[in-house]
Amino acid sequence: MSRMSGAGAAPQPPLRSVVAAELRRLILDGTFAPGERLIEDRLADMLGVSRNPIREAIRVLESEGFLDPAARRGSFVASLSPAKAADLFDVRLALEPLGARLAAGARSPAHLDRMRNILEQVQADPPRHSLDELSDLHTELHTLVFEMSGNTYLTAIALPMIKRGQWVLRQQAPLQQPDAWSQHHDLIHAIEAGEPDLAEAVAKHHVLVARFHSAAVS
Repeated sequence: MSRMSGAGAAPQPPLRSVVAAELRRLILDGTFAPGERLIEDRLADMLGVSRNPIREAIRVLESEGFLDPAARRGSFVASLSPAKAADLFDVRLALEPLGARLAAGARSPAHLDRMRNILEQVQADPPRHSLDELSDLHTELHTLVFEMSGNTYLTAIALPMIKRGQWVLRQQAPLQQPDAWSQHHDLIHAIEAGEPDLAEAVAKHHVLVARFHSAAVS
């Protein structure tokens, strides 16, 4: 798996996680189309790994909703219909305000600094970044909020939702517009100020705006 690994002193993530990230990227960018069957042998040859990490990665993506398993037929790339996108926003409206509220009560300077760093990176020149980079950074930013909440149950539920949300974002491509990131500054300020009500309101407003734009382009 030479093109997906590299030397360095930093600990390497489990191979299944690396494979899952690559398969997720190929689904998000349309290389694997909705309804397409993923065949383990072909994927193993493509990525230069054995079938075991492929099989484990497929199970991860099934749990995240990127793949639909079919008994004795394998796994197929899921589709994101307007109805499923609406369902996703309903879940975001329930979880993201709660995550922001809890994060405001457990402020982490390191997490907040990383959030600011992400915003500095993307807002300086969003078109300079690929859509892959922007969606990964957006996912990381929202993951940091849930990690900051300190609620492991909430984080475990929310992370697959955040990753699945990349599908909607990539279809609209709003992440290459500076305005798509500006609301996150208000979220950072509310969390840093230790204002749970305000953080919750800002997060809810952010999801509502995203849902409005999603409906406008669908």
